[in-house]
Amino acid sequence: MLLAIDVGNTNIALGLYRGEDLVHDWRMRTDARMTADELALTMRGLLAEHADAITGVSALSTVPAVLRELRVMLGRYYQRVPRVIVEPGVRTGVPLLVDNPKEVGADRVINTLAAHHLHQTACVVVDFGTSTNIDVISAKGEFLGGVFAPGIEISVDALAARAAALRKVELVRPRSVIGKNTVECLQSGIMYGFTGQVDGLVRRIIDELERTTHPGEVTVIATGGLAPLVVDESETIVDHRPDLTLLGLRLVFERNTR
Repeated sequence: MLLAIDVGNTNIALGLYRGEDLVHDWRMRTDARMTADELALTMRGLLAEHADAITGVSALSTVPAVLRELRVMLGRYYQRVPRVIVEPGVRTGVPLLVDNPKEVGADRVINTLAAHHLHQTACVVVDFGTSTNIDVISAKGEFLGGVFAPGIEISVDALAARAAALRKVELVRPRSVIGKNTVECLQSGIMYGFTGQVDGLVRRIIDELERTTHPGEVTVIATGGLAPLVVDESETIVDHRPDLTLLGLRLVFERNTR
């Protein structure tokens, strides 16, 4: 069984694949202070009876401190199984058509690979994580660039920290767009404000693609831990793939271990 490990700034997502099927997935909090041994112990606890059935590991990390410990952990606890860590030199098959390809995070490259594998069209991937990342992919599977915006949770935290009369609220849909109390006003601004931001950016991206050398069908995909807050309200998102990065890790493992 293949263990896919996606280390993000806020959470670590784990996926267990049997062939092409994702049979289990878990999420754990990212802690940059976690050692290799702590990481292995926590993961082994989540894997439970599957811990000794791992035959391959595919991993990426956008957190440098965790990436170092991840390398140590894989070398210490998974030295007998094939493993791929997504970094420069790993074959992804994704052309990076940007000014500085070294700046592109591993998660964005892997999401590009997975999105093109799923749809075979031009794609816009909206990743709702610590930041909201919008990545643009050509119909040929080329990474064209994208947009960064503050993430939902960090925006809420900043608002609560800077406004004395406001506080953090549960991130759910309010009764109506027009809030009748402080909590509903905040919920409306968060839910519909971020949805409008994403829809506006996606529409501008699609218009720009149509005016340049990439006309044709564009599929808009949502992923990331906070995507469920926005997906049902969005007018542009057509596909929700919580496991998009895990799928990309499976694909890059197959590409590099054939």
